[in-house]
Amino acid sequence: MTWFDETRLDDERALSYADLRLRGLAESGARVRREAAGAQHELELAVARAEGAGRPRAVVAAGPDSRLVRAVLEPSCPVPFVAWPAPGLPGWAGSLDLVVVLAPEGGDPGTASAVAEAVRRGCQVVVAAPEGSLVAEHAVGRDVTLFPVATTDQLAVAVLVLSYLDRVGLGPAADPEQVATAFDEVAVRCSPHRELAAMTGNPAKLLALTLADSIPLLWGGSVLAARAARRVAESIRRATGRAAIAGDAEHLLPVLEAARPTTVFDDPFDGGVAERRPVLLVLDDGADDPVRREQRQGLTEAADERGVRVEVVSAEAAGDVPRYAELLLTGLYAAEYLRVGLVED
Repeated sequence: MTWFDETRLDDERALSYADLRLRGLAESGARVRREAAGAQHELELAVARAEGAGRPRAVVAAGPDSRLVRAVLEPSCPVPFVAWPAPGLPGWAGSLDLVVVLAPEGGDPGTASAVAEAVRRGCQVVVAAPEGSLVAEHAVGRDVTLFPVATTDQLAVAVLVLSYLDRVGLGPAADPEQVATAFDEVAVRCSPHRELAAMTGNPAKLLALTLADSIPLLWGGSVLAARAARRVAESIRRATGRAAIAGDAEHLLPVLEAARPTTVFDDPFDGGVAERRPVLLVLDDGADDPVRREQRQGLTEAADERGVRVEVVSAEAAGDVPRYAELLLTGLYAAEYLRVGLVED
């Protein structure tokens, strides 16, 4: 039988077993700064080259990690934008187009083939990959810029590429320092050294306590908040081995409507085993429009009708990408604290 022991969240010995994972989360901001500083020279060259070439006809984000770039650029890119996670490139991509590639690992043959194809077609190419990697070896040409990276952190690498797209007028503001600061602030609030019962509280530990005996249903209204919800749900599943669902409103609503209504008189241990009920977790990045408001209202009303708890994680950083970073890291900390607190008899 698995149960959640909340005292482990403030127990130094229990937390020490998760030290490497928690330390990795705390260093998220440092990784963003390190990658930005390490590629500063190449970034300036790429910006100068782009200014000379003019605005591209379209932007293609190639490789398995292209979906994050799509989530950021799709709502605001002034030219047509395509995410292409499959090997190769779209048939129409050519010398008038910009191809950006995120390859933190640098060893994917499909991504390397996409870079080679982009170079062959004469595209403007920007690649973020480790120096000497398979992908980097194919990133050679007159119109090619390689951003050398030293981390496998997808978001740190993505921020580097997004800052370039921001500088050349193809994406929203993505200042690496702002993203790193957002990460640092979450790391302070969610530090393992900040106790659950502290005056200011520890939002990640409190969230883990809320989700411990439940089935988390995660919803983010914006494209980026929805992506953060999927990443957090994945981390919860990996940390606990339990179900955690992230989806659009129309996918989560039937799950809420199927939940058994409860009253204050219900015994959660009726039958000897505590019932694991849904908890609706809303990731709020401040994006607001009539459609999102209606979707959120529909979900919260359905939850209220069936006695399902609703928790909100809000982001207050300045800018879309820093807010995404804030939501994501808070959720990742909560997943790790769930891992720490779960014990087996």
